[in-house]
Amino acid sequence: MTYLEGIILGLVQGLTEFLPVSSSGHLAILENLFKIDEDKVLLFAVLLHVGTLISVFIVYWKDIWELILELGFTVKDLVKGNGLRLEERPIRKLGIMILVATVPTMIIGVLFGDLFDKLYTSIIPIGIGLLFTGIILFIAEQQGSGKRTIENMNFRNAIFVGIVQGIAICPGVSRSGSTLFGSLICKLDRKLAVKFIFLISIPPILGSAILEAPAAFKQGVDMSQLGPMFIGILVAAISGLLAIKFMIKIVSDKKLSYFSYYVWVLGILVIFWGVFS
Repeated sequence: MTYLEGIILGLVQGLTEFLPVSSSGHLAILENLFKIDEDKVLLFAVLLHVGTLISVFIVYWKDIWELILELGFTVKDLVKGNGLRLEERPIRKLGIMILVATVPTMIIGVLFGDLFDKLYTSIIPIGIGLLFTGIILFIAEQQGSGKRTIENMNFRNAIFVGIVQGIAICPGVSRSGSTLFGSLICKLDRKLAVKFIFLISIPPILGSAILEAPAAFKQGVDMSQLGPMFIGILVAAISGLLAIKFMIKIVSDKKLSYFSYYVWVLGILVIFWGVFS
C-alpha cells in the first residue's frame, strides 16, 4: 500500500462512515479498483475504524462524558433501590436507549454476519445495497420534522433504530443512512436524530474493531506500511470530523435527497461494472 492509497482509503473511510453513502461499499469498490488484497490490509482497516471513532468523541465529548458519569449515578440509584428514574434523568434515558438500540444490532450481526460477508465476493450486491440506501434516504427525507425529544422517546423507537442499524451489515447499505431513516420514521427531532445515530455508532464500530483486531495482529505488522497507515488514520479522523459537521447541517437543512441521487447513480454504475467486467 502506497501513501496515496493510504490517504485515499482514509479519506473515503472518514467521509463515508458518517455520510449516508456506505463506507463498506465504497472501500470495497476502491479495493477492487486498486487490486488491494483485503486480508493484507486488515490491520489498517481496524485502525481506520479507530480513526473514525476519534471523530465522534471529538464532536460529542460532552455528551459522552455525561453518559459515563451518569452510569455511576445509575448504579448508585439501583443499589439504593431507587430504580432507573429515566423520566427524571434525560441523559440517563439517552444512555439506556443507546444500549437498547445496540442489542438488536448485535443479534443481527452474530446471526447473519457471515452470510452477508459472503456477499462481498461480488460487487453486484454492493450496487444493489447502494440503490436500497438511496430509497430509504428518499423516504426519510419525506418524513418532515419530528418533534419527539429524548423525554418522549420509547423503547420501541430504540429497538427499531437498532434493527435497521443491524440491516446495514448488508453490502452497500449505509449504517448512518439506515439509522437516520429509522430515527426520522420514529419522528425523532432532527437534532436528536443526528446525535443519536452518531452515539449509537460507537458500540458497533468499536465492537467491529475489537473482533477483527486478533486476526489483524496475527498477520503481523509490515514496518514499511506504518507510514501510509498513520497518514490514513489521521486523514480518516479529520475527514470523519468534517463529515459529522456536514451531516448535522444536511439533516437540519433537509437535503438528504442529494445523497439519494448520488448512491443511485453509483449503484447503477457498480452493477453495470459487475455485470460487464
